[in-house]
Amino acid sequence: MTGVFAVQQIQSVDPLQPNQGLIGRAADLLRAGRLVGYPTETFYGLAADPRSPQAIEAIFAAKGRPERMALPLIAADRAAVCACVREFSDIAERLAAAFWPGALTLVLPASPSLPPRLLGGGQTVGIRISPNPVAAALARAFGGPIVATSANRSGQPAPMSALEVQEALGKDVALILDGGQSRGGQASTVLDLTCDPARVVRSGAVPLSAIEQILGRRLG
Repeated sequence: MTGVFAVQQIQSVDPLQPNQGLIGRAADLLRAGRLVGYPTETFYGLAADPRSPQAIEAIFAAKGRPERMALPLIAADRAAVCACVREFSDIAERLAAAFWPGALTLVLPASPSLPPRLLGGGQTVGIRISPNPVAAALARAFGGPIVATSANRSGQPAPMSALEVQEALGKDVALILDGGQSRGGQASTVLDLTCDPARVVRSGAVPLSAIEQILGRRLG
């Protein structure tokens, strides 16, 4: 590879103040339909352009991901979130104010501009704003939300280091931003706000009791 693609696969990045040149290079790779590994507030994620059919297919192939599983997103800010959804309800506003940036993925009605393949054939999208400086910088440099699925083969443990991403996905990933060991623990909590009452899709890093306190009621 030449030009922007002439990079070593793993590149060290300051986890608190990521180099903007390197982040910009990663964003260019995403625009070209390539895959990029990056640290998040929980595990390492696998980034792609969510509006690129080529990139989406590359993620499904690299992970061996089941066909009907939607891909979640990370956005840099609220405006980027709203560009991907049809509605951002009052409940979503309250939860976002309390937990974003943070490990709470909200499932919301998807914008019709998002590819059906990204949504697993459904009409909803899971999205969050990450507090991780590298993840946030990458989404900001890309200019819109990025795919935020874990950077592993489906069914295998989520990776906590750049080396684990490389071992799991090999040459399928164009670049891995090495921000050191991730925190690990639990993945993001996933809450579906497209139904009433809200439905817990996955318990995770944000305690359900904290969400219930904001909502003023118990979750089912």
